Amino acid sequence: RLNEAARFAAEKGYDAFTTTLLISPYQKHELLNQLGVEIGSHYGIEFKYWDFRPGFRAGQERAKELDMYRQPYCGCIYSELERYAKKLNTTMDAVRGNNRESRTTG
Repeated sequence: RLNEAARFAAEKGYDAFTTTLLISPYQKHELLNQLGVEIGSHYGIEFKYWDFRPGFRAGQERAKELDMYRQPYCGCIYSELERYAKKLNTTMDAVRGNNRESRTTG
């Protein structure tokens, strides 16, 4: 996705590109910055890195106060698949009887 953002930004004549992932304390910021810089140099466009993490919790609290919708996942297809895979695994474990409750065999 960073590659696509850089390509698009360069194609449209923008000065730089970045990512909304930089607000998340759950992301690997050093890796994001490294990849952004590498991808940006490939397209001849600057990657702007800002550490927005200090505002993460305050933003969440403000969104709650305003009763705004907040996704329980990042929104990418990979996290969506992961979310449903976890539900499916839990369901399949229950069907197979592989839950944490003890059971007798005989």
